[in-house]
Amino acid sequence: MEVSSANLRVLRQVAESGSFTAAAAQLGYTQSAVSRQAAALERSAGATLFERHPDGVRLTAAGLVLLRHGRAILDALDAADRELTGEVPRTEAVRLGAFLSAGAAVLPATLARLARTNPQVRVTTREGTSPGLVRALRAGTIDIAVLAARPPYRLPGEDAPRLHVEAAGDTELLVAAAATGEFAGRTTVHVDDLAEAAWIATPSSSAEPLLGVWPGLPGRPRVVHGTRDWLTKLRLVAGGFGITTVPARLAPILPPEVVLLRVEGAPPELRRILVARLPGPPTPGIEAVARAVAAAV
Repeated sequence: MEVSSANLRVLRQVAESGSFTAAAAQLGYTQSAVSRQAAALERSAGATLFERHPDGVRLTAAGLVLLRHGRAILDALDAADRELTGEVPRTEAVRLGAFLSAGAAVLPATLARLARTNPQVRVTTREGTSPGLVRALRAGTIDIAVLAARPPYRLPGEDAPRLHVEAAGDTELLVAAAATGEFAGRTTVHVDDLAEAAWIATPSSSAEPLLGVWPGLPGRPRVVHGTRDWLTKLRLVAGGFGITTVPARLAPILPPEVVLLRVEGAPPELRRILVARLPGPPTPGIEAVARAVAAAV
């Protein structure tokens, strides 16, 4: 079997992105170019590597085998490039992914702790949804991820390799509202009062669920503003333009014009914060990052 590094990078990016279209955008290719490289890779491997589904693309068992070996090849090529150019790493680089609200609630404390305890670890970060970060871990484009899981606290997807996962802690979901107006002076709200509320939500799908509307509300909630940016979301709440669902861990960074309300008349909504990485012994840097995340949570 003859494959190029470009073919392997396409395979890795498709595995991470979950679609040919998204992979093309990340690689700077056209979708047709990615499709052609994927087809060439399948011909060379003599096996079907990609499963096409209405909601995206997943790797077959053969594709996962090739991905596992491809990750090692690409890592070796990157190491050879550094050695040939004389770049001698004095630090260990760790690529950390975190779900969206963890960027504000967990990430600063994690990096501050690492700066004190492990200054030789150089961390680069990226945000994403938990399903997207799981794909990135399996594709080898990040080394460790901070994920959010809802009961029964399973990771999205069952693709190999199975990940090494540790629970860092739980957080309760609350409703954020303007301190003035309808919810002034309140600390609780009944779930029935949320059905007709104006919501500020993060656009999401069944495959990539994100926070916004309170989980399990009956009917079709009235979403008046959609944004992925937490600062925008919270400023809209502060201005009285709607309410939104937030993890309790965001409380220290909320604007003073925003109050948190516990929801009555429904079971508590809990999310578990998980730290995940590929199986096997971690490097010292990855182990240090995992400890720092656990301490921050």
